[in-house]
Amino acid sequence: MKEVLSFLADLHDNNNREWFEANKGRYREALATHHANVERLIALIARFDPSVEGLKVADATYRIYRDTRFSKDKTPYKDFMSTFIVRGGKRSGYGGYYLHISPKGNTWGEGSFLAAGNVCPEPHILQSLREEIEDNAALMVENIERSGFTMDRSNALKRTPRGFSVAPEYEYLLRQRELCLSKSLDSSWFMQDDWVERTADMFERCKPFLEQMNRAIEYAKEEMA
Repeated sequence: MKEVLSFLADLHDNNNREWFEANKGRYREALATHHANVERLIALIARFDPSVEGLKVADATYRIYRDTRFSKDKTPYKDFMSTFIVRGGKRSGYGGYYLHISPKGNTWGEGSFLAAGNVCPEPHILQSLREEIEDNAALMVENIERSGFTMDRSNALKRTPRGFSVAPEYEYLLRQRELCLSKSLDSSWFMQDDWVERTADMFERCKPFLEQMNRAIEYAKEEMA
């Protein structure tokens, strides 16, 4: 992983086509290492979450090339590597396990981190998730605490949505525009030989939260079918 982290750090400082083309060999080596690790991680997660069994690396990884058409940031490449291991693949709309490798941070202001959940849910999905919170808020809090991760509240509403009612201590869950747990990592995490296994262990603690979330998502999908 040292080569992966080194490449991403250098790309962060030299995010232009000329540098990238001159370092295309380093990129290919870093990508091959990343894909091998993702393949291992999928297999390990499938041991405790069979819903991801059979996923291919392409189902869970993203291109390094940025779409700059509608962005003020015109840098051509992502200076991180990301992976979303989730039932049905990365575009399925279900909650899943996210790995973000970014040794020097990026335009999000984040470094490396793990996450579990669902971002940018469609309105009918968010409605179903809020109904689940209304019915089983205490269980969701229990599952969040069990994970050891932290709920990302950066995109929350200021007020509780109309039509929903829970005990005051659970209202913050209803205000969420998306349900996503995260845990920050530093680069030393990836320098241990067993970091993939340790990452899978961390994700296993998130499984009850994701199971609860995905039941609500599946219900919403069935309703829209």
